[in-house]
Amino acid sequence: MRIRSTTPVADHRPGRPQQARSAAENLQNLRQQRDDAVAAIRRVTSFQPDLGLILGSGLGKVATAISITTQLDYAQIPHMPQATAPGHEGKLVLGTLGQIRVAVLAGRFHAYEGYSMAQVSFPVRVLRALGANTLILTSIVGSMNRQMPPRSLVLLEDHINLMGANPLIGPNDETLGDRFPDMSAPYDPTLRRIAHEVATAEGIALHDGVYVAVVGPNLETRAEHRMLRTIGADVVGMSMVPEVLTARHGGLRVLAIVVVSDACIPEELKPASVEELLRVAADTEPTLTKLLQGILARLSETRDWRPETGTAPSAPSQAPNG
Repeated sequence: MRIRSTTPVADHRPGRPQQARSAAENLQNLRQQRDDAVAAIRRVTSFQPDLGLILGSGLGKVATAISITTQLDYAQIPHMPQATAPGHEGKLVLGTLGQIRVAVLAGRFHAYEGYSMAQVSFPVRVLRALGANTLILTSIVGSMNRQMPPRSLVLLEDHINLMGANPLIGPNDETLGDRFPDMSAPYDPTLRRIAHEVATAEGIALHDGVYVAVVGPNLETRAEHRMLRTIGADVVGMSMVPEVLTARHGGLRVLAIVVVSDACIPEELKPASVEELLRVAADTEPTLTKLLQGILARLSETRDWRPETGTAPSAPSQAPNG
């Protein structure tokens, strides 16, 4: 015979009120950290960028084409993570490329370095608060598509997120963006059209492709490449998607151009080294720089690339409050 106790049993499950408080505190911390970073930059310069540019592995020399107004090491910016991945310099460069005022992040952060999604996407929040209304991303990738061999430039038309995480998870701050940002066209059609027009005019081969993001840091197996190709991906990398999600959440228009550094055809897969990937990136960098310069020159001639009025914030004269 079982005897039922009338003594209440303590419930040791995590309390939802405590979880809610922690999430709200994290959101407040994110705003404060962003404000701290912007305030530190504003103490050095009042420069207001129109456009943010994030450079991937081995592509940092693109920044040498900029007429520099100010540059800061990431260590000078509060709460900015430190770049540890090969080929990432770790500095913020402010200046002009053509007639466009740009903020260049020479070096990005990755989940495989041990950073959270909030840390990985933190620089995008800072760029938006500084006044940028458009974001251009570059990266190196592996290609599962035979039509996109090493040294190809690929213009992203869509992506697949297999990172198992999202920087937008948690309480939403409506001052940062909508709770459910639309992703039917994450890569801006007008910017993509301009990129293709410039590529054609300059005689640069530019492919359209779908990017799949994985966590890394290991390179993928044959079976993984076969699976990624089967689900619709052309190229694979370990970054960018958290930045795109954060940018679109904040109302920024996004353009992404990647450099194929290695072939990932599963039937012909060969060992790859980081040194070889960076060498291919360096070889392709002049063509990428030429394309980016042409795109920005076109942007300086037209205003149809800018976001709709009110979708991007104006740069604050001091650290923003929210």
